[in-house]
Amino acid sequence: MPAPTPEPAPASVPDIYDPAFVAGLFDRCAANYRWWSAISSFGFTRTWRRQCVALLPPTGPGATVIDLMAGTGELWPHLLRRFPGLASITALDISRNMHLHAVDRLHRTRASRITHIEADALTTDLPEARADLLVAAFGLKTFTPAQQATLARQVARLLKPGGHFALIEASDPHGWALRPLYRAYIDHALPLIERLFLRGAQDFTMLGPYTRNFRDCTHMAEALHNEGLTVTFHRHFFGCATSVSGHKPA
Repeated sequence: MPAPTPEPAPASVPDIYDPAFVAGLFDRCAANYRWWSAISSFGFTRTWRRQCVALLPPTGPGATVIDLMAGTGELWPHLLRRFPGLASITALDISRNMHLHAVDRLHRTRASRITHIEADALTTDLPEARADLLVAAFGLKTFTPAQQATLARQVARLLKPGGHFALIEASDPHGWALRPLYRAYIDHALPLIERLFLRGAQDFTMLGPYTRNFRDCTHMAEALHNEGLTVTFHRHFFGCATSVSGHKPA
């Protein structure tokens, strides 16, 4: 089923898919992102990141990884644990504050193995065929279907022939009997908790409209397939998260 196309926002309403809006949103969230996402998801985000990395096949020493929309680097411990022979991780994120929290505060001891670049994943000029492995966690929902198609072209461009990818995103579990409770939690309970405990902030509440518009990874799977990649679609916990994995034919 084609992904629904978000309706254009009125002039007085910010475009939540504009890269500048997304960068500002995550700049404001950066200081609380790590602990808030873990607590508000009841630990599922950590599980889903581990499951995302587990979708990648074993690889020999010297492999290179690109982490798109890297955030504060929550995927890196899972990557380094599963692939102890990794040569390097190149991490991109559009948010400067996410970059600072990732490198300067959370992963200083791993700095020699990780290069963090402040850049838009849609427009990065990293050299093609650079990565043996490519990953992304919880950034896809901030892209429209057209932007997802652009991202798919970047994934195909950045992967070496024979390289593998795994991308995961929080989703809207259509067809699940408990979806109304899930939506009530995302759309109403979380914004209230955020206002009470984060001094009236309203940034994490964007999870509601982003997941509702994104729905799941179906459109991303189609976009990756259209770029000549092999693609497998996965559901996690009744569809509360979905992922895609596959490889670039050699």
